[in-house]
Amino acid sequence: MRTSLFPSILAGMLLLSACAEKALLPVEAGMGNQPQLPAPVKGLVPTVNIAPAQGWPEGAMPKPAPGLAVKAFASGLDHPRWLYALPNGDILVAESNKPADAEGARSGIVGWIMKKVMKRAGAGVPSANRITLLRDADGDGKPEVRTAFLEGLNSPFGMALVGDSLYVANTDAVVRFPYKTGATQIREPGVKIADLPAGRINHHWTKNVIASRDGSRLYVTVGSNSNVGEVGMDNEVNRAAILEIDPATGRTRLFASGLRNPNGLAWQPVTGALWTTVNERDEIGSDLVPDYMTSVRDGGFYGWPYSYYGQNVDERIKPPRPDLVASAIVPDYALGAHTASFGLVFYEGKQLPRQYAGGAFIAQHGSWNRKPHSGYKVIFVPFQNGKPSGPAQDVLTGFLSEDGKAFGRPIGAAVDRTGALLISDDVGNIVWRVTSAP
Repeated sequence: MRTSLFPSILAGMLLLSACAEKALLPVEAGMGNQPQLPAPVKGLVPTVNIAPAQGWPEGAMPKPAPGLAVKAFASGLDHPRWLYALPNGDILVAESNKPADAEGARSGIVGWIMKKVMKRAGAGVPSANRITLLRDADGDGKPEVRTAFLEGLNSPFGMALVGDSLYVANTDAVVRFPYKTGATQIREPGVKIADLPAGRINHHWTKNVIASRDGSRLYVTVGSNSNVGEVGMDNEVNRAAILEIDPATGRTRLFASGLRNPNGLAWQPVTGALWTTVNERDEIGSDLVPDYMTSVRDGGFYGWPYSYYGQNVDERIKPPRPDLVASAIVPDYALGAHTASFGLVFYEGKQLPRQYAGGAFIAQHGSWNRKPHSGYKVIFVPFQNGKPSGPAQDVLTGFLSEDGKAFGRPIGAAVDRTGALLISDDVGNIVWRVTSAP
């Protein structure tokens, strides 16, 4: 197919999807402990409503909630995806993107069009395959040191430090590197601890990692290889899941499953439970299915692909699995349909106003399968006694222009040693720093 045909094909696809379907509910209806779940919308052409990547105009920045202030912590990065705060205060930034050899789940003309559409959203740049270190020793929000900490990685994403071992979740494996406090670069080669599902398709390529409190286990997110199993369930082994890995032996077991695309991982401070954010399925309407955050049970099944948000059956899946649907766990808290909720951090600092103590910040990367757009902001969910306790609140907005272009897309979240909130923006190529307003 000639590339010159793309504009007319894409225009036709966008016109069909625009005419066919749009949201009937506000995005807030799909949020909270009891989200609204309307009937699925079936159509030949999925809704495609991409916010083309534009980048931030000179002097522009996100809009913080009352009582907060925001400034750029670091700019000029190369697709900064994920953040990790080291105990000494250094911040690691995974500059990464999809591996070049991954084909994705969709094939034929639809797959070709989707690749072009995602490129417009800023997801088509080559992966830097690098982790950058930022050091703000005096805590003034201006890093004095910026170095290439690790290079030559394979689409890195999650990072976790246990003692003197730094674990990096590449797209295809968990790798261990030796770490010394204060080091600004690691030159030693990494040692592979365990393979992760990857291969030719590798549809959801991001892999996050978190260590147990005692460091004896690692927990790794692995997204599905498809939207709803259309490439065959034999291509979904150990996918749509959180895996538990013994770093001493590399032994891997399935910890929780049925999680279409889990990304954020955090330990809830009160209960000690593992929580994750999950991107749910597409192409059954702008109002379905809500992304969510949930505590994760050992051995728990959360529905994908056979059902969503508990026992709501997805009739596209053949053959059905009523036995699995009957065991599907209802998530704890919905985050809105197609918001692409990624970064997750529980706030235990003291820099921000008291209203944020103990709650969760979530970075929402933004929709492509919803009209109008959803996500493209950072939100806060209050917690009490280890559970969500109220409606979500906007923390950072203004990532979209009035005509629907993306100045930025928030994705990763971390808290620095001063208690400031850090948010990575992989379209603006910036890490933002949120503090209390003067």
